[in-house]
Amino acid sequence: MSPRDDIPVLRGEDGEGSVQVHQDETMKIEGAKVFSVYGKGGIGKSTTSSNLSAAFSMLGKRVLQIGCDPKHDSTFTLTGHLQSTVIDVLKEVDFHPEELRPEDFMVEGFNGVMCVEAGGPPAGTGCGGYVVGQTVKLLKQHHMLEDTDVVIFDVLGDVVCGGFAAPLQHADRAVIVTANDFDSIYAMNRIIAAVQAKSKNYNVRLAGCIANRSEDTDQVDKYCKRVGFERIAHMPLVDAIRRSRLMKKTLFEMPDDEDIVQCRAEYLRLAELLWAGTEPLAPHPLPDREIFELLGFD
Repeated sequence: MSPRDDIPVLRGEDGEGSVQVHQDETMKIEGAKVFSVYGKGGIGKSTTSSNLSAAFSMLGKRVLQIGCDPKHDSTFTLTGHLQSTVIDVLKEVDFHPEELRPEDFMVEGFNGVMCVEAGGPPAGTGCGGYVVGQTVKLLKQHHMLEDTDVVIFDVLGDVVCGGFAAPLQHADRAVIVTANDFDSIYAMNRIIAAVQAKSKNYNVRLAGCIANRSEDTDQVDKYCKRVGFERIAHMPLVDAIRRSRLMKKTLFEMPDDEDIVQCRAEYLRLAELLWAGTEPLAPHPLPDREIFELLGFD
């Protein structure tokens, strides 16, 4: 069976009804396993991405994390500070990338994780897809992807427009961060549809979801069972994660408290799972009315 045979038929092809720039084949990321992390705004994608990057590094992998958000705080806990964005430094040289050095836009974080903040266009202007494309182009020009085992794109909120779906053109697997509540699962349902649309033209497939900051997973599991998706990790609602953010550190730099040790173990298990490779999932996202009926109150 072809890997595309079980992809559900969706209304609309990639880019239908909009103008999208498709990936230049010369910009393809080769040699590294590429993951793209999505989820509802404020759900903890950056914390998840950074701890996952740290976990991969603890397994001996060479990791690059790319923040794709104008807020540019994806790598905050890895580096301990907000760093300049690719768009910022390109503006300083009047968009002549040949004048830049890797240290102008890349910072080494915890345990050797390399950190890049793509940034984004000013509010209401431009396209996030352009920003992602320029970032990958710059990394390729400076040969920064040749010695990398894992690339993690940490992508802005639950926006599913073509621009912020651009990392899906590079990714092997997409991971969705959710919580055990209606709004998060509703956003996940729309993100699944966006990934399925991209999978028609690119190699990206869904790996599964992470239940984050949730005591229970019953609603997430009910949704996954209904649509044919899979929960691949569960991060409980523990104060250690909030404290790590305030201390500008990953969980791997925090004291060995019991809850921190448990969370580290779950991130390491997830990193090992993703590195070993996950089966490509092809869930069938629900129409809005059905998801309300599934998870809504009587």
